[in-house]
Amino acid sequence: MINAGTIVLKRWEPAWAAEAAAAVQESLPELKPFLPWATDGYGLDESRAYIQMSVDNWAAGTEFNYAIFTAVGELAGSIGLMTRMGPGTLEIGYWMRTPYAGRGYMTAAVTVLTRVALTLPGVERVAIRYAEANKASAAVAAKAGFAEVARGPETPGATTILITAERRA
Repeated sequence: MINAGTIVLKRWEPAWAAEAAAAVQESLPELKPFLPWATDGYGLDESRAYIQMSVDNWAAGTEFNYAIFTAVGELAGSIGLMTRMGPGTLEIGYWMRTPYAGRGYMTAAVTVLTRVALTLPGVERVAIRYAEANKASAAVAAKAGFAEVARGPETPGATTILITAERRA
């Protein structure tokens, strides 16, 4: 558990699957344009699978996902660190439940998780990749002290411009 004052980050637990599915469903208008897994069919089965994947990937040391709770215990979103960008780099991915957007919770979550990540052995930088059109993610990255270091399509022929921002140790 990581306490960040107004929010608390906790490793995902199976007991939260139904609430997580409800959070995704109510946030689909904001999530669907940017997250391929956020679909109309996202439900309890998908939520359970995500939480089990989170547990398995944590054990494998490849991904470290947290649920974001308000100080009074409301599920506000999700954040995680991924190793997919290679040695020395941890990538942060996140989404916020719509009713909790705009309150500074995600900036607080990114800030505290980045601080923790940069203390880990061998971690030189923390990166965030987001679609150029995702103004909310861009604002979080900027407020959390990340600086843009690259932009371009993720794959040849892609039309979405991805921006990579980072903070270094």
